[in-house]
This record gives sequence, structure tokens and C-alpha cells, in this order.
Amino acid sequence: MAEIDVQASTWRLVEVGRVVLFMHGPHAGRLAVIVEIIDHKRALVDGPSSKEKAAVPRHAISLANIILTPIVIPKLPRAAGTGAVKKAWEKEGIEQKWDESTWAKKREQRERRGGLSDFERFKVLRLRKQARFEIRKAHAKVRSSAKAS
Repeated sequence: MAEIDVQASTWRLVEVGRVVLFMHGPHAGRLAVIVEIIDHKRALVDGPSSKEKAAVPRHAISLANIILTPIVIPKLPRAAGTGAVKKAWEKEGIEQKWDESTWAKKREQRERRGGLSDFERFKVLRLRKQARFEIRKAHAKVRSSAKAS
């Protein structure tokens, strides 16, 4: 009989304990955790952030307005209270994990670049050109030394 290799999917599942990112509405750009799944289109979320402006009150949200992140709080009980969610949030270091992720870094860079003036964008362009020139110069030096030997 042939060997069958069964692998679990790498999809991000809607599950209790999954950290989500708000895309639309008054909490856009903030993180929360799914506390309870209401139905196939809505979930109850709670976002106990240590930063006051990043906190999200406990409420129902449409799954169309959020994005599931790869971060999960394991073994979070269904319909856990705000205090239990906050303890688990801090224990897992969710905000630190998010800040270290490339997703968060790219979002921050996009926001920073979006707020630049025309002259500041021009300066970024010039700095990138200078960096590219230095890299090409170093590569050319390595190639010429490789050809010489």
C-alpha cells in the first residue's frame, strides 16, 4: 500500500483566540482577538491594548471588515471575559509580536511615506539612488577582481 502524507492546511482559520486587524470603520488599523463566533459572517471581538488609542471595545464585527493575522492566543476559552482576554493578551505578548512582524513594519512605512511632502519624497528618491549606486559600484569591484584572477 502506498504511503500517504497528510498535511494540515496553512489557512488562517476563523477561530476563538485568532488575532484580527480591523480594515474598515472607526477602529481601522487596530488589533483585537476573536472571543466568540456569532455566525458565519460575524464574530465577537475584544482588543485589550496597553496603548489607549489602540484599544478596541468588546463588540460584534462583520468578518468582511477584518483581516485574520497569523497570530493566535492558544487555548483562549470561548466567550472569555475582558479580564481573561487581557491577561492572555499580555501573557502572549501580542503587541510585541505584531510590532516585530514584517506586516506591521510595512504598514507603518506605508503610513509614514503617505504623510511625506513633495520635497521629502524627492529626498527619499535621491537617497535610494545614492544607495543603489554604491551597491552597483561594490558589485562591479567584486566582478572585476573575479575576472582578474
